[in-house]
Amino acid sequence: MDPADTAEHRTRPRAAAAPAVSVVMTVLDEARHLEESVGRALAQDYDGDLEVVVAVGRSSDGTREVADRLAAVGGGRVVVVENPDPRGATPAGLNAAVARARHDVLVRVDGHSMLPPGYVASAVESLLATGADNVGGVMAAEGSTWFEAVVARAMTTKLGVGSAPFHTGGSAGPAESVYLGVFRRSALERVGGYDEHYLRAQDWELNHRLRSTGGLVWFDPRLRVSYRPRSTPQALARQYFHYGRWRRAIVRRDATTVSPRYLAPPVAVLGALAGAVVGVRWRPALLLPGGYAALLVGGGALLGGGLGVRGRLALAGVYGLMHVSWGTGFLTSPRRLARAPEPGTRTG
Repeated sequence: MDPADTAEHRTRPRAAAAPAVSVVMTVLDEARHLEESVGRALAQDYDGDLEVVVAVGRSSDGTREVADRLAAVGGGRVVVVENPDPRGATPAGLNAAVARARHDVLVRVDGHSMLPPGYVASAVESLLATGADNVGGVMAAEGSTWFEAVVARAMTTKLGVGSAPFHTGGSAGPAESVYLGVFRRSALERVGGYDEHYLRAQDWELNHRLRSTGGLVWFDPRLRVSYRPRSTPQALARQYFHYGRWRRAIVRRDATTVSPRYLAPPVAVLGALAGAVVGVRWRPALLLPGGYAALLVGGGALLGGGLGVRGRLALAGVYGLMHVSWGTGFLTSPRRLARAPEPGTRTG
């Protein structure tokens, strides 16, 4: 008798087919990392159909040529679209990639992200098990140069970036935000997609809207994605300056989003600056900038294990650069950045 005709076989539940997924990313001047990032996405150990949709901004380093070559050899699994924003802004590119994507499970990746082989399978499993709108994990910063390695250490410690689980890890559960994200298309459509007004902090802002409309954002520590930090002090300073600027915009729009970890950098900047100015005439005030400097040096020494003496000193400097850049951006953020969009619309 054919085993397929047995009663046992007829009553055994069939395994559900893995849902098809679209990996969406937007890139600008990412020629250095794009091929590896797309390659990691295509190499996923996943049973369902998978495509990669890349929205390319107006790059000057050959990013479009790399993307077109990947599409040409991708066997239809890589699709390239234009980022409609002339600045190559991230939210506009992501909305364009989502609009072109064919599937209902959307895996957000960026040009600095390197997915491990089981990422999509684990994320989809978690998405289905929790009923979440968005599932994500840890930004596992890893450097390929000496400076990037120091920045990576700073980006994975509480002194550098606070206690957010997607930076420092933690237990699985509901979260304010997660790194990247694996979304249900219906959830993105419910809140109108990424808000194109937010040139930075758009992931946090999107997750805030998902939660505000009753959705669940779920942190899964199994989902660790390698992230390549900025490769120069200047690029790192610009990145954190704009993070601070746009975080202030979100706080202005919704005061309930403020938290002590967002206020710590601007308070440190103001305290150190005030202490230095007052200390010209009243020396005890110099304890403020001096104490802050001692905190940075001590933190670099304590948290810089394996980096050597030079690396520990550099780590202290990187902590200061990140704090001052973020804090300065927060303090100088113009009020116009906080304008509220019309409900359910994408602003540009």
